Amino acid sequence: MKQDTTKSPIYTKIEKNDDYMKDNIGVGTSFDLGFRELSILKRKVHLYYLTGLCDSSVVLHIIRQLVKINDDESNTKKLPEIIENRIIFMQVNKTESLDEAVDQMLSGLIVIFVDGIKYAFIADTRNYPGRTPQEPDTEHVVRGSRDGFTENIIENTALTRRRIRDARLRHEMLKVGERSKTDVCVCYIKDIANEGLVKEVKDRINQIEVDGIPMADKTLEEFILEEKWKAYPKVRYTERPDIASNHLMEGHVLVIVDTSPSVMILPTTFFDHVQHAEEFRETSVLGTFIRWIRFLAIMISIFLLPIWLLFALEPTLLPGELTFIGPKDEGTVPIALQLIIADIGLEFLRMAAIHTPTPLSTAMGLIAAVLIGQIAIDVGLFGPEVILYVSVSAIGIYVTPSYELGVANKISRFSLVIVTGLFGMIGFTIATTIYILLLVRMKSIKAPYMWPLLPFDPKGMYELLFRVPKPYSNRRPGVVHPRNDFSQPKTTGK
Repeated sequence: MKQDTTKSPIYTKIEKNDDYMKDNIGVGTSFDLGFRELSILKRKVHLYYLTGLCDSSVVLHIIRQLVKINDDESNTKKLPEIIENRIIFMQVNKTESLDEAVDQMLSGLIVIFVDGIKYAFIADTRNYPGRTPQEPDTEHVVRGSRDGFTENIIENTALTRRRIRDARLRHEMLKVGERSKTDVCVCYIKDIANEGLVKEVKDRINQIEVDGIPMADKTLEEFILEEKWKAYPKVRYTERPDIASNHLMEGHVLVIVDTSPSVMILPTTFFDHVQHAEEFRETSVLGTFIRWIRFLAIMISIFLLPIWLLFALEPTLLPGELTFIGPKDEGTVPIALQLIIADIGLEFLRMAAIHTPTPLSTAMGLIAAVLIGQIAIDVGLFGPEVILYVSVSAIGIYVTPSYELGVANKISRFSLVIVTGLFGMIGFTIATTIYILLLVRMKSIKAPYMWPLLPFDPKGMYELLFRVPKPYSNRRPGVVHPRNDFSQPKTTGK
């Protein structure tokens, strides 16, 4: 957000400051804007705060300390210094701008004006409402930490600090939105993250001009990214502090948005979306096995239906040993249309499951599986093989760790099915080629989307296919161009 260079200065007459607060933010009109006038050593002192974002006990404690000045002090000339010393709190700053004072107050801080002084004191007493850290629903693990990011940006930065107690870890706070003034934190490790990458991310955030971002990180993502109409996600979201911290150690940049429990990881590749924390909580052999099974499931979710449809339309492509593949009875509805209807039906069920209350979700699943599926087969709308392959493809979508990647794969599969159903072998070949070329051409903050496959990086590809033990994996991914290539001494693990 571009900052306004013309800022209103704080007046030495406290009444003018009071008029400004009443006219511009509605003090005395909005019930949640707190105001208290005190008389300290015969001079007026005004306190302004937001009741919903401040700890009321802390506000009361500050007022009590200020009132005691009348009993303990008598030097009126040093009243500003006395007040600053009496604000017994962790963080106290000064500002000479009324605009900044208003911004800080609306963020949950206390603003204190003293009559005759052209600056104000700002005390950080924020206490944002929210839930406690708990394991995210979309990133469960069998073994591992059970905490997760929340909607409180202060707690989220603390969860990162807890895992990386490095003096070079940086949390830079920015504001986005002329009206919302949403807090956005850019997080990186100074001697690891590429300076150009950090500057690029901060510049793109500072250039945002919008009233507000009430939808938080997703709106911010749409402003940051260059190509805004691609289905595939170029930003990885995570609600797990361990995953976010691991990416920080690799040289990535995190973007934390207040009111959102998801953290953005920049830049990201296609293969970042297919990794899961579970792989790193198991032995290397088991982690590699889980990774290969996941790769297979993702490939099945994309290509199983169009390939089966191609064989069903052109049985001569099948070798003799696989002639059993394909529908035994074509029925009255074309095979391609059956797949499309079944795929759309699964989307109906998924959307219904999201909006169905938990006690009713089991009943809805039974209705879908027993009644709809079986009756559709009995009346001849679907063949049994259609239900089988559509179900297997759907399972592959749910195996995908990234929800955004799963939805993008679903759209790609749907498109491949339509083109294959219309044009057969030629359509399948051309559509698959275009699909691969689109992925290869994509970039995320100038980073190749298909790295380490294209451009090919042997070391990166090896660590993608195999979950290498940490003592033998000491090189950071080259796609982020880290300032420090090695996470351990080169001799480690030899």
